[in-house]
Amino acid sequence: MTAAAQAVADLPQSAEVALAMSDLDLAPDALAACSELLDTQERIRAASFRFARHRNRYVARRGQLRMLLAAEVDCRPAALTIAQDAYGRPFLPDHPALHFNLSHSNGRALFAIGHGVRVGCDLEWRNPELACPKVAARLFAPAECVALDALPPEQWLAGFYNCWTRKEAFVKAIGLGLSYPLDAFTVSVAPGEPARLIEGGAGWSLTSFEPAPGFQAALVRGEAGRSSAA
Repeated sequence: MTAAAQAVADLPQSAEVALAMSDLDLAPDALAACSELLDTQERIRAASFRFARHRNRYVARRGQLRMLLAAEVDCRPAALTIAQDAYGRPFLPDHPALHFNLSHSNGRALFAIGHGVRVGCDLEWRNPELACPKVAARLFAPAECVALDALPPEQWLAGFYNCWTRKEAFVKAIGLGLSYPLDAFTVSVAPGEPARLIEGGAGWSLTSFEPAPGFQAALVRGEAGRSSAA
């Protein structure tokens, strides 16, 4: 798969869930190969980007996603029908048992594919300019803000992105979009401690990891056979 994302050995893998990571700044021939795989709606979306870098990265991640999914269901990438439910969550109408999710940040993409299990993933570049108490107070539950404030100053940035990625992955896994309140569940935040869904996460499991230097990521997956949103 020349332009497709490749599974990385040190990413958490299992029999039911596979993860892959990719670079979105592709060589011209690889980008052209991805562009040829897009459907009409994806092409319209790509054309709507004002800046070439954003447009090219969108084309790259959609093309790579199609390659990965096509390999799972044994079909041509361009032949896949990717639809969206009422909450904007993408799915494959012809392959309802195959769940997937992707996240992108700073020119990289993370893909999660679940066989019979719902998945949500988040990837974030640890940008110090975005990590501040004001943002935490707006996005995190009160208990999470208290836990962050208890960290040594040198651990605050890592704790912030632990919280951010874990919450984002959970919301994406349950598939209810922005309608799901971010203070309805809590996650662990302290660096070096196990990643946990502390409250509001029954039936879901959480994994947190650093897929590349400077990046933080999280994966949330449901129980086998769990197909409902919550």
